Amino acid sequence: MSDEMLHDEGRPEPLIDSATAEQLAQVFRAMADPTRVRILSALVGAELCVGDLAEVLEMSISAISHQLRLLRELRVVRKRREGKHIYYALDDEHVRDLFERGLEHVQHT
Repeated sequence: MSDEMLHDEGRPEPLIDSATAEQLAQVFRAMADPTRVRILSALVGAELCVGDLAEVLEMSISAISHQLRLLRELRVVRKRREGKHIYYALDDEHVRDLFERGLEHVQHT
């Protein structure tokens, strides 16, 4: 079975291509850092600015900004400008679902 995997029902399912595999790996890498996971945790419940995130996580604005830059590049979070403030939120429901499923998995007893 070279380029196919068996689906649960026994039917072949195509293997994802290398480019898609790399993109998916990048999303998981984004979530492979405890600080970034905590940022995502804060953003599950609310849209927040860098200062709010720094306060909640008890970290410097610079450190939070660095992590947000990576999360934005990987399309895990998005930003919205309102006047002088920039607010961050999870990019979409897929990110929220991925985060929540991962959390359920590690909390499962």
